[in-house]
Order: sequence, then structure tokens, then C-alpha cells
Amino acid sequence: MQSPPAAAFPMEPGSGWCLQRRVLPQHTDHAGVMWHGAYVGWLEEARIEALGAVGLPYSDLSARGLELPIVSLAIDYRQALLHGDVVELRSLVLPRRGVKVPWQTGLFGPGGVLAATARVELVLLDLSAGPARRRLRRHWPDDLERALQNLTRGPA
Repeated sequence: MQSPPAAAFPMEPGSGWCLQRRVLPQHTDHAGVMWHGAYVGWLEEARIEALGAVGLPYSDLSARGLELPIVSLAIDYRQALLHGDVVELRSLVLPRRGVKVPWQTGLFGPGGVLAATARVELVLLDLSAGPARRRLRRHWPDDLERALQNLTRGPA
């Protein structure tokens, strides 16, 4: 899957669903470059924070036996992020396509330079009957559907 072009991401500081992080030693390899696996954790943090911002803490979903696992992930690395860099993740939530919800995220490093682009697709699983009886939910609960609509509209 090809990542969308940089123009597909909110370019103004503070636009889209934003999360700021600093590259710490635990995020880097021996050369001080951000390790590829650390990006995935930040992408998850961005999604969890955005859900909370629209009034639906992820912990509430989990308590009801609902999970939003990733079924597709693509990251395009454009410029290295280094130990100490402050990074802004700007995410767009796109309208649901069938059972999948696509999220696009741009990771902007020092000077607002686009360092990476990422796209994930999520689905809704119901684990309330136990992990062995998990099922894909095609119809979402009303509160989650409203949250998704608010996420798609973007921050107020």
C-alpha cells in the first residue's frame, strides 16, 4: 500500500488531531536515530488521545469488551528523527469504509519538516464473550459512531 502524499496531511501547526512527543533515548537506536518500532507506539497514543478528546476514553471501550485493533499499517520514513527532537503528530481520521476506519498521520520534526507519514486501518472487535468468541462488529454502538463522526470532522 502506498502512503498518501505529504499534501494529504494537515500542514499548519496545531491542525488535525495533534500529539507532541520528544524523541527520548528509549526511542532510538545506537546512533541516536528514532527506531522504526517506536513510531507504532506514538501512532497508538495519538489515536487514544483523539478518542479521549471527543469524550470516549479507550479504557471505557475496553471495559465493555470492545477493541479497535490495527488490520493494516504503512509508514513512509522521509527524514530521520533524532534523540532530543520534538515531534508533532498530526492525524486525520477518514470516513469509515465498510468495517475499516482509516487514520492518516504526519510526523513533523524540527522546523515543521515532514519526517514520516503513516496510515493505519482499524476494525471494531467485540470480545465481551471472551477472546475465543471474538467477533467483528459491522454495526457500531451509538456512542462510538458519534465519536467517529467527531473524529472525522476534526478538532473544534
